[in-house]
Amino acid sequence: MSDRASHWKNVYTTKAENQVSWFQENPAISLRLLRDAKATPDSRVIDIGGGASRLVDALLEQGFRALSVLDISAAALDTAKKRLGTASADVDWIVADITAWTPTRTYDVWHDRAAFHFLTLPVDRDAYLDRLRAATAPGSQVIIGTFALDGPEKCSGLPVQRHDSKSLTVLLGPAFELVASDDEAHHTPWDAVQHFQFSRFRRA
Repeated sequence: MSDRASHWKNVYTTKAENQVSWFQENPAISLRLLRDAKATPDSRVIDIGGGASRLVDALLEQGFRALSVLDISAAALDTAKKRLGTASADVDWIVADITAWTPTRTYDVWHDRAAFHFLTLPVDRDAYLDRLRAATAPGSQVIIGTFALDGPEKCSGLPVQRHDSKSLTVLLGPAFELVASDDEAHHTPWDAVQHFQFSRFRRA
């Protein structure tokens, strides 16, 4: 098991779902951005680094039928499966390191809240972007949420690479058009404030 996988296994086996800083009872900004991306119940949506996020719950409630959740931690995905019960059978759960994953299909919407900013090495960011390109097609929408430039420098004991829409636009390259960007002041379970940015792109 890689150091990265070991770290996240430890996080999700030693802390309750609502004891991590990124916990959201209601992923409102992600849901709004998915609406803005014109996602429908038939859209193929993948949540990168989705872990135990409640986004999948909300999308299932809205009738989405082609959902995938990818995370490096099987323990995180197990938390979500147990919470969803029998509804979890309607989701494609993918245990993988995004930098080493091999996509087997393309998606209409790629959603990532707080996975990309953990990739502090250029080689890992390049590997992520290779998977992004392989898993999207012209017209696909890409939503990436990271710590903003004035956000935390670390999370879960790990360094992060903070971004804004400009830095992400440069990294994704000309094949992806920036459509919209949003700021979010995320309140952790202990009411600290973390500044996030969300950027939405369309693949040309």
